[in-house]
Amino acid sequence: QVRLVESGGGLVQAGGSLRLSCAASGRTFNIYTMGWFRQAPGKEREFVAAITWSLGKTPYADSVKGRFTISRDNAKNTVALQMNSLKPEDTGVYYCAATGAERRTWDQGYWGQGTQVTVSS
Repeated sequence: QVRLVESGGGLVQAGGSLRLSCAASGRTFNIYTMGWFRQAPGKEREFVAAITWSLGKTPYADSVKGRFTISRDNAKNTVALQMNSLKPEDTGVYYCAATGAERRTWDQGYWGQGTQVTVSS
């Protein structure tokens, strides 16, 4: 099992920045990819960004390209999401997720409890 704990959410004005962190514990040697998803009120959960644990590839959703940056610290088993130029439409609960040898898809993967991000206009 892998346990994920997010931190860093909060309230920020449009144009501001926030940094989310996710700490993984447990069987972290099984992790393939870690990523961030978000869910706005009344909407489905959507992909934001991910990073592969070995090669560091970083796909992003089009809506956040150029504003968000995902990074990892393999030694500490953490992944961060730096969010700049935030917009009200970035508001939602942000979830950290991981896939691994035993759970190869996001739906099957490990998920954190989520952290609220609210961007005021």
